Amino acid sequence: MQTNNPVLSRYEKADAPGFAYNEGRSAFAQASGQAPTATPSNGQPATQPAGVPPTNDDGAFDTVTAGGGVRVTLNDVVVKSAIMFGLVVAFAFVGWNLITAVPGLMLPIFIGALVLGFVNALKKNVSPALMVVFAVVEGLMLGGISNWYNSYAVVNGWDGIVLQAVVATMTTFGVMLTLYLTGVIKVTKRFTQILMVAAVSYLVLAMASLVASFMGVGGGWGFYGVDGIGILISLAGVGIASFFLALDFEAIKQGVAAGLPEKESWRMAFGLLVTLVWIYLEFLRLFAILSGRE
Repeated sequence: MQTNNPVLSRYEKADAPGFAYNEGRSAFAQASGQAPTATPSNGQPATQPAGVPPTNDDGAFDTVTAGGGVRVTLNDVVVKSAIMFGLVVAFAFVGWNLITAVPGLMLPIFIGALVLGFVNALKKNVSPALMVVFAVVEGLMLGGISNWYNSYAVVNGWDGIVLQAVVATMTTFGVMLTLYLTGVIKVTKRFTQILMVAAVSYLVLAMASLVASFMGVGGGWGFYGVDGIGILISLAGVGIASFFLALDFEAIKQGVAAGLPEKESWRMAFGLLVTLVWIYLEFLRLFAILSGRE
């Protein structure tokens, strides 16, 4: 199976069409005491040897991986996503109040969320415990940042900025999922390459804006606070982050089709969570900037 997703590329087996399925089918046959069916390099089962009963229990095989473990399903991803999102929302309320009481905790919490994010993204073997810890710390960070943006908007006479950002994020998720499922957006190699270039370019611009903000550019907002340019940059950030949802949907689709281990559902949920948090923060900043222009 060819994949454009960098996370799933580690599972890709060159010149072996149907690798995960064929190996898993053989492992299941052995575990159940049945004679495995030989599978040639073209991915099609060979003719059953004489005297050996046919093995057609593909429905039972569909629940195991090539190594005999449980295969990931879409339901697994949904459940793990619900767990992580629930933790983020719950601890966002904690972070909202905690940062108000102890502002000095914002920096270590932010660094902790950043470190845990990289560890979970780059770790070869998925650790559910680390995923849970990340969701907790991410929630604390999100609550603190939301509180700060909300306070800024309220001073400028714009109330309800957090709720508006949440609604905008969920709406974006629904729209992108619909566009992906209907085939309007197709995740091809070219699509992925263009999106990656755009994301890296935006990251470089964001870092430059951060440096500029320390010099007072844009009233402390960096390039984001420079008249209409800041609005355009924010809209670009929302757009790029939104299209990353298509990559997440494709990763989940390919992961389930490849028969990855059930534990990988945590990694898929993690990727979806990171993208949605990114979109939410882009909307939050956009609305805060707009509030300052009124």
